Amino acid sequence: MNAHSAAAPQFFEDFTPGDRYRHARGTTVGEPENQLLTKLVMNTAQAHFNEHAMTAGPYGRRLVFGLITGSIVIGLATQDTASQAIAELALDRLRFTAPVFHGDTLYAYTDVLDASDAGRDDAGIVRFRHIGVKPEGEQMVVVFECERSVLVRRRERRA
Repeated sequence: MNAHSAAAPQFFEDFTPGDRYRHARGTTVGEPENQLLTKLVMNTAQAHFNEHAMTAGPYGRRLVFGLITGSIVIGLATQDTASQAIAELALDRLRFTAPVFHGDTLYAYTDVLDASDAGRDDAGIVRFRHIGVKPEGEQMVVVFECERSVLVRRRERRA
Protein backbone atom coordinates (compact mmCIF):
# COMPACT_ATOMS: atom_id res chain seq x y z
CA MET A 1 0.00 0.00 0.00
CA ASN A 2 1.33 3.43 -0.93
CA ALA A 3 0.55 5.92 1.83
CA HIS A 4 0.95 9.62 1.17
CA SER A 5 -0.50 13.00 1.90
CA ALA A 6 -2.94 14.23 -0.68
CA ALA A 7 -1.93 17.38 -2.51
CA ALA A 8 -2.79 18.79 -5.96
CA PRO A 9 -6.10 18.20 -7.74
CA GLN A 10 -6.52 14.53 -8.51
CA PHE A 11 -7.62 13.29 -11.92
CA PHE A 12 -8.84 9.78 -12.66
CA GLU A 13 -5.35 8.68 -13.76
CA ASP A 14 -3.86 9.75 -10.42
CA PHE A 15 -5.86 7.23 -8.36
CA THR A 16 -4.33 3.77 -7.96
CA PRO A 17 -6.14 0.99 -6.10
CA GLY A 18 -4.27 0.27 -2.88
CA ASP A 19 -3.20 3.87 -2.29
CA ARG A 20 -4.03 5.50 1.03
CA TYR A 21 -4.31 9.26 1.45
CA ARG A 22 -3.91 11.07 4.76
CA HIS A 23 -5.87 14.29 4.41
CA ALA A 24 -4.10 17.35 5.77
CA ARG A 25 -7.01 19.03 7.53
CA GLY A 26 -8.79 18.10 10.70
CA THR A 27 -11.64 19.79 12.53
CA THR A 28 -12.90 19.98 16.09
CA VAL A 29 -16.62 19.28 16.39
CA GLY A 30 -18.49 22.06 18.17
CA GLU A 31 -22.01 22.71 19.37
CA PRO A 32 -23.21 24.31 16.11
CA GLU A 33 -22.48 21.20 14.01
CA ASN A 34 -24.53 18.99 16.29
CA GLN A 35 -27.30 21.31 17.46
CA LEU A 36 -28.13 23.30 14.35
CA LEU A 37 -27.66 20.68 11.67
CA THR A 38 -29.23 17.87 13.67
CA LYS A 39 -32.33 19.96 14.37
CA LEU A 40 -32.57 21.02 10.71
CA VAL A 41 -32.96 17.38 9.70
CA MET A 42 -35.49 16.86 12.54
CA ASN A 43 -33.42 14.33 14.48
CA THR A 44 -34.63 15.10 17.99
CA ALA A 45 -33.11 12.09 19.76
CA GLN A 46 -32.35 12.83 23.41
CA ALA A 47 -28.81 11.49 22.90
CA HIS A 48 -28.05 14.62 20.86
CA PHE A 49 -29.98 17.31 22.75
CA ASN A 50 -30.52 16.51 26.39
CA GLU A 51 -27.32 16.85 28.40
CA HIS A 52 -29.21 16.29 31.65
CA ALA A 53 -30.71 12.99 30.52
CA MET A 54 -27.46 11.80 28.98
CA THR A 55 -25.45 12.25 32.20
CA ALA A 56 -27.13 9.02 33.32
CA GLY A 57 -26.45 7.31 29.96
CA PRO A 58 -23.60 4.98 29.05
CA TYR A 59 -21.28 7.82 27.95
CA GLY A 60 -22.27 10.40 30.55
CA ARG A 61 -22.77 13.11 27.93
CA ARG A 62 -24.45 13.88 24.60
CA LEU A 63 -23.36 12.26 21.34
CA VAL A 64 -22.81 13.98 18.02
CA PHE A 65 -25.36 12.79 15.42
CA GLY A 66 -23.69 10.10 13.27
CA LEU A 67 -24.54 11.70 9.94
CA ILE A 68 -22.83 14.89 11.11
CA THR A 69 -19.72 12.82 11.82
CA GLY A 70 -19.97 11.20 8.37
CA SER A 71 -20.48 14.53 6.63
CA ILE A 72 -17.44 16.02 8.33
CA VAL A 73 -15.22 13.08 7.36
CA ILE A 74 -16.40 13.10 3.74
CA GLY A 75 -15.95 16.88 3.67
CA LEU A 76 -12.36 16.58 4.91
CA ALA A 77 -11.67 14.06 2.13
CA THR A 78 -13.50 15.79 -0.72
CA GLN A 79 -10.91 18.46 -1.55
CA ASP A 80 -8.41 15.71 -2.31
CA THR A 81 -10.72 13.11 -3.86
CA ALA A 82 -13.34 15.06 -5.77
CA SER A 83 -11.75 18.28 -7.03
CA GLN A 84 -12.20 16.90 -10.55
CA ALA A 85 -15.54 15.18 -9.90
CA ILE A 86 -18.23 15.25 -12.53
CA ALA A 87 -20.80 13.36 -10.46
CA GLU A 88 -21.27 11.58 -7.15
CA LEU A 89 -22.46 8.06 -8.01
CA ALA A 90 -22.86 6.18 -4.74
CA LEU A 91 -22.43 6.45 -1.00
CA ASP A 92 -22.86 3.23 0.92
CA ARG A 93 -21.54 0.87 3.58
CA LEU A 94 -21.70 3.61 6.21
CA ARG A 95 -20.46 2.43 9.61
CA PHE A 96 -20.32 4.40 12.83
CA THR A 97 -17.77 2.54 14.92
CA ALA A 98 -17.16 4.74 17.99
CA PRO A 99 -18.94 7.67 19.63
CA VAL A 100 -18.08 11.28 18.80
CA PHE A 101 -18.61 14.07 21.33
CA HIS A 102 -18.47 17.88 21.25
CA GLY A 103 -14.81 18.87 21.41
CA ASP A 104 -13.51 15.76 19.59
CA THR A 105 -11.18 16.46 16.67
CA LEU A 106 -11.73 14.43 13.52
CA TYR A 107 -9.23 13.55 10.79
CA ALA A 108 -9.75 11.62 7.55
CA TYR A 109 -7.98 8.99 5.51
CA THR A 110 -8.99 7.60 2.15
CA ASP A 111 -8.24 4.23 0.58
CA VAL A 112 -8.57 3.91 -3.20
CA LEU A 113 -10.51 0.67 -3.66
CA ASP A 114 -11.01 0.67 -7.42
CA ALA A 115 -10.51 2.80 -10.54
CA SER A 116 -12.54 1.60 -13.51
CA ASP A 117 -13.60 2.66 -16.96
CA ALA A 118 -16.87 4.59 -17.12
CA GLY A 119 -17.55 3.92 -20.78
CA ARG A 120 -16.81 7.53 -21.68
CA ASP A 121 -13.73 9.38 -22.90
CA ASP A 122 -13.63 12.20 -20.39
CA ALA A 123 -13.91 10.36 -17.05
CA GLY A 124 -13.58 7.17 -15.04
CA ILE A 125 -15.13 5.83 -11.86
CA VAL A 126 -13.13 5.81 -8.62
CA ARG A 127 -14.39 3.94 -5.57
CA PHE A 128 -13.04 5.17 -2.24
CA ARG A 129 -13.22 4.07 1.38
CA HIS A 130 -13.26 7.13 3.63
CA ILE A 131 -12.16 6.60 7.22
CA GLY A 132 -12.71 9.09 10.04
CA VAL A 133 -10.57 8.97 13.16
CA LYS A 134 -10.22 10.86 16.43
CA PRO A 135 -7.37 10.92 18.91
CA GLU A 136 -8.00 9.06 22.15
CA GLY A 137 -4.98 9.15 24.40
CA GLU A 138 -1.99 8.02 22.37
CA GLN A 139 -4.10 6.25 19.72
CA MET A 140 -6.31 7.17 16.80
CA VAL A 141 -9.74 5.53 17.05
CA VAL A 142 -11.82 4.88 13.93
CA VAL A 143 -15.22 6.56 14.35
CA PHE A 144 -16.64 6.32 10.80
CA GLU A 145 -16.17 4.45 7.53
CA CYS A 146 -18.00 4.52 4.23
CA GLU A 147 -17.55 3.71 0.56
CA ARG A 148 -18.09 6.35 -2.09
CA SER A 149 -18.04 6.15 -5.90
CA VAL A 150 -17.25 9.26 -7.92
CA LEU A 151 -17.14 9.94 -11.65
CA VAL A 152 -13.77 11.71 -11.96
CA ARG A 153 -12.53 13.73 -14.93
CA ARG A 154 -9.59 12.32 -16.88
CA ARG A 155 -6.49 14.48 -17.21
CA GLU A 156 -6.79 14.33 -21.00
CA ARG A 157 -9.39 12.94 -23.30
CA ARG A 158 -8.53 9.54 -24.70
CA ALA A 159 -8.00 9.36 -28.45
